[in-house]
Amino acid sequence: MGNTITLSIVYLVAIVLLLAFNELNYRRMKIKGEITRKFAHFTATVAVVPFPYIFSSHWYVLILAIIFFAALYFTQYAKQLKSIHDIDRRSIGSYLLPLSIYSTFLMSNLLDNKFIYILPMLILGICDPLAAIVGMNMKKNNHKIVIFGIDTGKSMYGSGAFMIAAFLISLIALYFHRGMFDFTTFWVALVVALVSTLCELFSWRGSDNFTIPVGTALILLLVLY
Repeated sequence: MGNTITLSIVYLVAIVLLLAFNELNYRRMKIKGEITRKFAHFTATVAVVPFPYIFSSHWYVLILAIIFFAALYFTQYAKQLKSIHDIDRRSIGSYLLPLSIYSTFLMSNLLDNKFIYILPMLILGICDPLAAIVGMNMKKNNHKIVIFGIDTGKSMYGSGAFMIAAFLISLIALYFHRGMFDFTTFWVALVVALVSTLCELFSWRGSDNFTIPVGTALILLLVLY
């Protein structure tokens, strides 16, 4: 228990240092809020991937999630931490991130299956920022995706990059998880990539921070159990 508490404190300190580093880059180098926000999203999400190997109880993760949520809320209220909050659109994504981490971890913990948590976090941490970066930087012939007359706010290149990355990550992760590369590994990776891409595509105001990992975890439950 003592080691777990120590690691929890280490994670808290690491998150504070990450946010401070991100804020410094935002202020000194005048990096856009969208970029520093995605950097924080990537590093924070990938950093929590080892949680199932560190915490045996979901209560530790819940406490960390509450602290993280409270920090985001009060810094926005106080108009601080602009490297996270300074964006031109309304988004609840930063608040949903700690919720999604805890929810996915809880599912994994109750089922005693680390993979249910690890793959969704990898997809959220890597594919989501990648899609945003591709969408922002590849403007030529990068059409917005409109479905039934509704502009999703997503781009063809961005969603395409998300799906390809999600498929490759899932393929590699499933290979190591199952210990074999067969047709099942291929089609499960394809289904996971498709579902997670759709979750990202139909998200609203940053809700993909929740729908991507939870949706991916649910699909894994359906196809692997």
